[in-house]
Amino acid sequence: MKNTVLRYGVYSAITICALSLAGWFLGKNLDYGIQEVIGYASMVISLLFVFFGIKHYRDNENNGIVSFKKALLIGVLISLIAALAFGILDVIYVKFINPDFMAEYYTHYVEQMRNTLSEADFKVEFEKLEAQKKLFSNIFMSFFLMFATVLIIGFIISLLSALILQRKP
Repeated sequence: MKNTVLRYGVYSAITICALSLAGWFLGKNLDYGIQEVIGYASMVISLLFVFFGIKHYRDNENNGIVSFKKALLIGVLISLIAALAFGILDVIYVKFINPDFMAEYYTHYVEQMRNTLSEADFKVEFEKLEAQKKLFSNIFMSFFLMFATVLIIGFIISLLSALILQRKP
């Protein structure tokens, strides 16, 4: 099981990093909404290795049998490796590759709020945003948010994969 988790976890980590870097550099002139869709699509595509990892374990290492619990564990561990890689990549991106990203995104988000909310609602939401600004610009929080996002999506894919691939003796 350990070899399967490591192999497919590394495949998933490499894929999420490659797709994210490609999305960041090739899509830097795209709207933030489109970039967000590309980001989530990259996460889902890279986490397809969860399914393939569980299937590989069941078919090649465990004589065609895998319990739901074992399949879920394998999937979550593969997702954990991808989540760690993406969290670290995000920190590298916002710290070294594009250190202005947080300020640019914040400005974009404020403008989006200004254009969609009434003046009174904007003031309320802007105060909330200002209160959270320091927290979300923290590098550890950035790591945690990206790590948690990938892990949550990975857990959902692991759950679905475990349901599909479980096979009892």
